[in-house]
Amino acid sequence: MKNFTLLCVVLLSFVQLNAQKNKKPNIVLVYADDISAREFPVYNATVWNADSKGETSDPKLRAKTPVLSRLATEGLFVKTAWAATICSPSRAMMMTGRYADKHKWWHNGDLGYSLGEDGKKRPWPLYESSTLIGHIAQKGGYATMWSGKTQMKGSDLQKFGFDEGAFTPGEQGAPENPMTDFKIIPKKVNGKKVYINADTGLEVDTYQQYGWYWQPHVRLMNHPSAKNKLSWWPNTPKSKKEFGLNTFGPDVELEFIFDFMERKHKEKKPFFVYHTTHLGHGSVDFFNQHPDNKYPQTPKIKWTGNGYERTQPNVTGDKGVYDTHGTLSEPGIRNHINYLDYQAWLYIQKFKEMGIANNTIFIFCADNGTHYYGKGSPVSQKGTHVPFIVYAPGMDLTKKGEQDILVNIADVLPTIAEIAGVEITEKDKIDGVSLWPYLTTNTKLHRDWIYAYRKDQQLIRGSKVLKDGNGVWYDVSKNPSDLISFPVINDWSTMSESHLKERDKLKAVLPIYDLHDTAHDAPGFVSKKKPSKGKKKKNKKK
Repeated sequence: MKNFTLLCVVLLSFVQLNAQKNKKPNIVLVYADDISAREFPVYNATVWNADSKGETSDPKLRAKTPVLSRLATEGLFVKTAWAATICSPSRAMMMTGRYADKHKWWHNGDLGYSLGEDGKKRPWPLYESSTLIGHIAQKGGYATMWSGKTQMKGSDLQKFGFDEGAFTPGEQGAPENPMTDFKIIPKKVNGKKVYINADTGLEVDTYQQYGWYWQPHVRLMNHPSAKNKLSWWPNTPKSKKEFGLNTFGPDVELEFIFDFMERKHKEKKPFFVYHTTHLGHGSVDFFNQHPDNKYPQTPKIKWTGNGYERTQPNVTGDKGVYDTHGTLSEPGIRNHINYLDYQAWLYIQKFKEMGIANNTIFIFCADNGTHYYGKGSPVSQKGTHVPFIVYAPGMDLTKKGEQDILVNIADVLPTIAEIAGVEITEKDKIDGVSLWPYLTTNTKLHRDWIYAYRKDQQLIRGSKVLKDGNGVWYDVSKNPSDLISFPVINDWSTMSESHLKERDKLKAVLPIYDLHDTAHDAPGFVSKKKPSKGKKKKNKKK
């Protein structure tokens, strides 16, 4: 009888383990803003961004990421992952798995047009051009949430395939937010358009924006606590009482994500979280409005060796005069990256607390190069080279640590489709390639080349050569210590046969996607105005 009981226990454990393995894994995708791969210590670059503008090799100005570095080495990280050169087209690439020749988002401010139901031209919404990453997850039976930055101009956020949303600073075109005066708003003074800091009433030299960091502009979509499909937050007596100067937008995003994860886990439904954090993006610092300060401070955090300790913010003041009482970090992008590391730690702790650590895939990447360095740049891979980390401890991945492969942000959608068991049809015509076969088998190669764009400028690279948006070719067979200073190829007669062969292959690919001038807008839309072109600049070597 004793042996029979033991056998039953063993069989039950085996069945439970098998059931866990056969369950669809939860997926959390963190898409950071304006951060190059070189800013993360695990990439071992010898140069990174200084606190405001310029570059540095000063270790004191280096981000510290003990958690993301561990996830990258215990999981894996990709040596060469490319996005587009700037926000909107990269986010379009992520959401559609396609390049701009299909979704028509060529650059910030250079979006393809279509006609709306009212007959007026408007940017072509991604959900009209493609099946989106949220739709894919929903088809696979996932509950879906989008939290953070939107940057989907002229679009209805309820059509992107997400059941819920917590948006900071809300979608473009949202009505005036009554909850905060941390915003820069346009106003006409003597017939001239100027921008006014609503907190101080003073004119400022910047662009229209809402405060997505402190005392943030937050809009909820389909949240159980909200009366309407889209509603402002805070929206409950408790949240209204607690909201104020010490409310930090990235914290709010994560609180709503964790709330969503807990509810869906109780419902025994797998979830897909698309976390498009603002961290990394420069902004007006309403607490410290110095011209050289482009990165608002974060709550002060400290790594103890086993975890993070966070100082509760204590900011007082009003109308541009504030005292942080030593509770916030110094300004600078490194502290944004440090806070991303703190949030990665919170994610991992939450997975463990919920008992889903071995059935959750955590992906961390970014949308383009760092501001004042690579953002918007078509030079070499300055604008396109981003971090890409995958951590999935219970997924039996066959790869670990640094992966010397080429990955494109467009690859994320088909990867999630394969994980979710959703078939990508020929009709979808995506450009991305699923990363899942590479991660789960012994194959050595993921893809031969990666591609990016900036308006009419095209960038492409393989393992040997790279052509940037200015038409300059580089030898990328060896990795420079700063991750960018590849030798320029001036004389092809000195290059190897394999270099020449790859060059010819890449040159044959480019015309397929070179449709900025000939098919700039949505199919059927005829524009009287010629599309804007990128500036062809000569590459200058320092």
